[in-house]
Amino acid sequence: MLSNQRVYVTLMVGTAVAVPISKEILDLLIGIEVKTETGSASGFQLTFALEKNSPLQTLFLLPSSSPIPLIPPMVRVIIVVTINGFQEVLMDGVITNIDVDPGGNGRNATLTVTGEDLSRVMDYIDFSGFPFPAMPEEARVPVMLAKYGPLGIVPKVIPSVLINVPLPTEQIPQQRGTDLAYIKSLAEQVGYVFYISPGPLPGQSFAYWGPEIKFGVPQPFLNVDMDAHTNVDSLSFSFDSTPRTLPVIFTLNPETKALLPIPIPDITPLNPPLGALNPLPTKIKYGEEVSKYSPVKAAAIGLAQASQFAESVSATGSLQVQRYGRFLKARQLVGVRGAGTAFDGLYYTQSVTTSLKRGELTQSFKLTRNGIIPNDLRRDELTQGFKPNRSGLVPEIPKIP
Repeated sequence: MLSNQRVYVTLMVGTAVAVPISKEILDLLIGIEVKTETGSASGFQLTFALEKNSPLQTLFLLPSSSPIPLIPPMVRVIIVVTINGFQEVLMDGVITNIDVDPGGNGRNATLTVTGEDLSRVMDYIDFSGFPFPAMPEEARVPVMLAKYGPLGIVPKVIPSVLINVPLPTEQIPQQRGTDLAYIKSLAEQVGYVFYISPGPLPGQSFAYWGPEIKFGVPQPFLNVDMDAHTNVDSLSFSFDSTPRTLPVIFTLNPETKALLPIPIPDITPLNPPLGALNPLPTKIKYGEEVSKYSPVKAAAIGLAQASQFAESVSATGSLQVQRYGRFLKARQLVGVRGAGTAFDGLYYTQSVTTSLKRGELTQSFKLTRNGIIPNDLRRDELTQGFKPNRSGLVPEIPKIP
């Protein structure tokens, strides 16, 4: 393990079962970068100093060029960071690419290992034609994930309100494509998301299939311009109302055979208003290929689309993990303080990139929200600087002394 001011890094590598690498190889490690982003697979990058007769040649390069490669080719990597006695599994994935820079002109040779999370393993083999008789979507997902149990993947499936059990005498659903592609297509049909999250123990991961949840217990506050309580290096905000779009879906009336337009709001129990003042939609997006679904199923797909166009406030910044006291995690809420009335409050963490070098452990992040001014302010704080009018609240013009 590599230690630096109460920060310990454990790197595990193997074909199916990853084991800790030797100190000789870990001493060649220059840097680690792990990115977690909503809507895509998590990725990692390891950079090593490459020397002649280095053991890295055997660990990474020889398996990829072996005349008898593994089927499928898979080298597993687990990255564990322990800070202040608390263990965090940053990544559990497989290698997808290896690059070698021979150096020169004063530059040392380096070997860069790039990879993705374990969802990449689910995209190796095409299982098209596998039948699922009398099984709804939420029952097919655990069946497909069961084959990845030896990798430590535990299914976390939330049943949909649109349970549809096809009769075997009428239809037997069959898989189309790889497990990853088919699971994602099933999630889109009911307005759900699918991703794999590593941890909490090394070698264990959770495969989540369910709605994108934007509520719950928030992470510790990000403090801006609060003297000794400041725990971020930088934080900037942007307000843009142009992405606000009103999705409109069409459903077919079975009696009149007429298409009925249904506007979909972007505020739902799973996507609550994190901002008190939300801009009005400036665009209308008509849903495609949803008229063949039932009204309830079409509405669920529309709700998932509406949440994608609801974010009008974004924030980007960076922090030092040791100063923040823990790792900031994506796909969770986090609070912001000290940025002013317009931008304080709760945000949804859309993406986090963790960078680790010797003597440095930082994170860059992106936060999103669907409006300005936190909705947890008191009424007098919310209306401060405004006066009532027939059309609502308008800015109050200050009096000139």
